[in-house]
Amino acid sequence: MTFGKREYFVALALGIALLLGLGVRHLFSRPVEVTPAPPAVEREEKIRGTVWVHVAGEVSHPGVYELPAGSRVKDALEKAGLLPTADPHALNLAQVLVDGQKIVVPPKLAEGKEGEVNNPFATRVSASSGGKINLNTADEAALQTLPGIGPTLARRIVEYRAKNGPFTSVEDLAKVPGIGPRRLEQLREYVCAP
Repeated sequence: MTFGKREYFVALALGIALLLGLGVRHLFSRPVEVTPAPPAVEREEKIRGTVWVHVAGEVSHPGVYELPAGSRVKDALEKAGLLPTADPHALNLAQVLVDGQKIVVPPKLAEGKEGEVNNPFATRVSASSGGKINLNTADEAALQTLPGIGPTLARRIVEYRAKNGPFTSVEDLAKVPGIGPRRLEQLREYVCAP
């Protein structure tokens, strides 16, 4: 069998195609090292590298602080400095900070004589208040005895008072998140703010 020019080129083209096919197959069959993308949180932390948090309440230097990403509540409190009246154990000190977070350090409740709570925010009902609960001295437990006030709203009232100072009137209660005009009217006969 003799090959003509035409058969020779066909055989040559088939040989080249076969070699190219084997080369491509070999190239794509090599193991490729795949590096997984870091989780979104890690990527965000690497991009920003810092978080900004607002520290308020019973601290020496309340304000906004810039901390490294991944910092904890404990780190923010160390920067702000705690007052002797602060109760840092009321907070989760191990919580990782989130950008834009606000940390309010509450006052601690000190034990007084005969087991009484010696706290400026302790419950006191005076005769002049007509048996009403004083918004400036009531603790969370006393506030929870009011109609429509549960643990969350009681905590918000105490935190608002710690942050903004004493209530000057019962109407100031409407500034507490979660207390609207209807709830304020419901509470008016049970509370006072001298």
